[in-house]
Amino acid sequence: MSDKEKQQRKEKRVVKVPGRTKDSISTVSYIDELGHHDDNARLAPTMENTYQMGPYKRFPANAATDILKDVLTSYLQEEKYEVEWSQKMTKTLCEVIRARVKELMIPRYKIVILVHIGQLTGQSMQISSRCLWDTSNDTFASHFFKNSSLFGVASVYAIYFE
Repeated sequence: MSDKEKQQRKEKRVVKVPGRTKDSISTVSYIDELGHHDDNARLAPTMENTYQMGPYKRFPANAATDILKDVLTSYLQEEKYEVEWSQKMTKTLCEVIRARVKELMIPRYKIVILVHIGQLTGQSMQISSRCLWDTSNDTFASHFFKNSSLFGVASVYAIYFE
């Protein structure tokens, strides 16, 4: 490779945008070829399109609700509310629920799990969530648990990934 080609590769292109002042100039740098240190870099595997626009098997929301009910009841049944404990328990519950839902082996679904634990002191709480939703393929499951000192709300969102 000649010095001239190397020089051209390292140069920055100046792009002038109409309507901008003389002082506002955007610069773009680029490299056309891989450097000598990138010779052994792994290339991303190319995958063929499946042209699958919908799931072969829908996410079983009823099974997910049963999982939520079982996990919340078994972990929170005899517990008393404590702040530090609830922070750790929400993470634990999310991991347990995620593992149990993944055991259902439903392909092409992304799983989002939310768990809320709070103290029962006569207050009210409203939980809401927003996302882009395909009503034909995406679904969710939710369960509420309450004992004498705390409440727990768990939700599983299953979003189909094309």
